[in-house]
Amino acid sequence: MTVVFSAARPSIAERMAAGKALRDKFPRVDHAIYAPPRNRTDPIDLLLAQAKTRVEKLVPIRHARMLTSPFAFYRGGAAIMAQDLQPTPTTGITVQACGDAHVANFGVFASAERNLVFGMNDFDETLPGPWEWDLKRLVASVVLAGRFLGANKAIIEASVRAAVESYREHMHDYAEMGYLTLWYETIAEKKFLAGLSPEIRKRAEKLLLSKARSRTNLQVLEKLTELLDDKKRIVEDRPLVIRETQDERGRPIKLALDELLQGYVESLSGDRRELLARYRILDVARKVVGVGSVGTRCWVIFLEGASGDDPLFLQVKEAQASALAPYLGSPKFENEGHRVVKGQRLIQGAPDILLGWGVVNVFHFYIRQLRDMKGSVEFDPDNWREEGVLAYMRICGWSLALAHAKSGDAAMIAGYLGKSEVMDDAMVTFATAYADQAERDFELMQAAAKAKRIKVSKVF
Repeated sequence: MTVVFSAARPSIAERMAAGKALRDKFPRVDHAIYAPPRNRTDPIDLLLAQAKTRVEKLVPIRHARMLTSPFAFYRGGAAIMAQDLQPTPTTGITVQACGDAHVANFGVFASAERNLVFGMNDFDETLPGPWEWDLKRLVASVVLAGRFLGANKAIIEASVRAAVESYREHMHDYAEMGYLTLWYETIAEKKFLAGLSPEIRKRAEKLLLSKARSRTNLQVLEKLTELLDDKKRIVEDRPLVIRETQDERGRPIKLALDELLQGYVESLSGDRRELLARYRILDVARKVVGVGSVGTRCWVIFLEGASGDDPLFLQVKEAQASALAPYLGSPKFENEGHRVVKGQRLIQGAPDILLGWGVVNVFHFYIRQLRDMKGSVEFDPDNWREEGVLAYMRICGWSLALAHAKSGDAAMIAGYLGKSEVMDDAMVTFATAYADQAERDFELMQAAAKAKRIKVSKVF
């Protein structure tokens, strides 16, 4: 990337005007339109194609998790939506897209200073792309999550509007910020809580923030390990957690780890290398995680520092090509793990200090701390409140706006969005239509399972 520092820069007003001018070419009302692409690829074929690059014995677990509800299906179907969004109109304003910005992929995490901040927490599909794709992925998930929770149509529509309005209003705020100020901006705990009613604030403290604070390495040590022959080892829970001695090529796991960690260490800054070098590996296990990620290669490495009270758990997660890549014409990355890390560092605001990448055999990975003060909302149909749903959707829209402002042109996006509710109205229509599409696709998956076209595990 070549930067000419002496080149003139358009003003905020000029960039907002340029964004506004894009409405003539791409009217905001057009974003309401959703029509299935001609010759739309069967969504089950897309899932089967993804399965070919995954661990075969784990794919039935992925299918089982996706079949629990239309919302769960949607969570695992980023590739399906990417093909459906490809022909839709966009402004041409590029951001570092999350690629999978559904409501369950937001939450709290710890900054390097150990303060809790709110933001996106899944970057497997991140890639430079249209900001509209992330926004549409978010609003359709709002509808599906609302239906899953049993909310009525009015609450669901209000929730979509809350997310889009928050995105639009915060984008205008970020458009006025200096670049360095924006770079340091986070949704800190106090900001997150300030907009909540006393009752919802109390619930957020209990169910989200307090839970996240408790998720330390010591908590993982207690939950994930046990004494075996007087040594702490990771507890097996087959087929979800398995302590294996060999990699997929039959090599001792120690050799595979050495290959991976050599590259990983090189991806870290010098001070992080010094920190990591003080730990030694005690154990490693394969662990099934998530919904859409199931079947990708994922490991947990258990390390120890100065004593048994100084554990470190690293999650090693395979990074395959982004689900957006076939539809955006993006260049191939030398290491897909590097793609994930670069994207996360650009848009998350306070990434893990041990975030890095590596490769073993032909597989690309990114590495991060396991659970390190991370927390997310649990979507429970038996335990939700209308006010809480609206507040949560607002903060998701806020978080998405911050991510796009950090990585794109906030003033141009703000100029395009404007201050009226035109985009809000369009997104309500689109979100409802696409949620209906996801439910039809879910029924196709149910039929495919019944016909044994796809394999489904009884353990998930």
